[in-house]
Amino acid sequence: MPSTLPDGEPVPDDGALPASAAQAWSAGPTPTPLSVYVHVPFCAARCGYCDFNTYTAAELGEGASRAEFAATAAAEVRLARRVLDPVTTRVDTVFVGGGTPTLLPAADLGEVLRVIDGEFGLAPDAEVTTEANPDSVTPEQLAALREAGFTRISFGMQSAVPRVLDLLDRTHDPEGVPRAVAWARQAGFTQVSLDLIYGTPGERPQDWETSLDAALACAPDHVSAYALIVEDGTALARRVRRGELPAPDDDDLAAKYEIADARLRAAGLDWYEVSNWARPGAACRHNLGYWRGADWWGIGPGAHSHIAGTRWWNVKHPQAYAARLAQGRSPAHAREVLTEEDRTLEQVLLEIRLREGLPLQTLAAFHPSVGHVAGVVEAEIAAGLLDPAPLADAGRLVLTEAGRLLADAVVRRLVG
Repeated sequence: MPSTLPDGEPVPDDGALPASAAQAWSAGPTPTPLSVYVHVPFCAARCGYCDFNTYTAAELGEGASRAEFAATAAAEVRLARRVLDPVTTRVDTVFVGGGTPTLLPAADLGEVLRVIDGEFGLAPDAEVTTEANPDSVTPEQLAALREAGFTRISFGMQSAVPRVLDLLDRTHDPEGVPRAVAWARQAGFTQVSLDLIYGTPGERPQDWETSLDAALACAPDHVSAYALIVEDGTALARRVRRGELPAPDDDDLAAKYEIADARLRAAGLDWYEVSNWARPGAACRHNLGYWRGADWWGIGPGAHSHIAGTRWWNVKHPQAYAARLAQGRSPAHAREVLTEEDRTLEQVLLEIRLREGLPLQTLAAFHPSVGHVAGVVEAEIAAGLLDPAPLADAGRLVLTEAGRLLADAVVRRLVG
């Protein structure tokens, strides 16, 4: 599979950070907070809409089997410890995503977590999440994951309507979702999240309402609801291009977002990010770290990392990833050192999506004067896209519901 990763600049074989990043990392607080993402690239079948870096068994060669993954990932964790030494760290969140992580034995996922704890140390209140498909878990496996230290699980529900699931190439039965959630509760998971997708071709408003009702009947702590995006190179994109299926309609997506927001908020889950709702205290701390520009190390094929303004990305194929680590080399494909302008722009792009909003002073980097900033912000308030109350109370820019539907356009105007 040819790489489609950006070129960037080379990463040394030992993975050492650029001098500027190493200095900034060493100058941070003690212990320095760190998040770890683990990308498990295996799937039982390929979903037609998905462009994630995933592989079925038929697409993998020697040196990239599921059985070897835990040991290979552990090798990268140890590499990360060497690169980040001698700074004392504390891992606050771990997120195991994919792919379908729960295709691996619970013991393997637990081993990767054990190595992370051994090398860095998990905070006493660490949030440790794994993604799962409803048909990829058993009560025994969930109990073993909880025993290993996982505290949070996110199920890929997507829809409760069989024909919508079929079009998305999802393999689970809708009735399996409440069963999997019940097993997770019985195993002692303190937080359960459900992922939904809206806007699938042919999905009627009542289908989306059925999915929301089914999700809420499971009493989740957290719900993510994403508009379907037709990604280039996917089977779904080819079907749309051939005219077999219609492309998602923007008005339909907006209407379904509004339905979701109303239903979820009425059930006690408030929005904290444009596509995420949670009960009080159940926001995903790991993802909040991304949106707030925190530091994280991404373990696994194709995983991205960010430390002190330097971002890098691993080689994509599991075979190439495993081969590099077996040779004692960093699996990084390339990296980039972000400028201050880059980091400020990313702050605007990400923090404006949060319920807590973006500090007004962040916009000063993009405008010639305070008066110019004020004029731009006032125009967005007048258009009903920014909430005036948080600005007056705390100097923060927070999107209204209408603004959430047009977040990208708001950002373009805010940065001029």
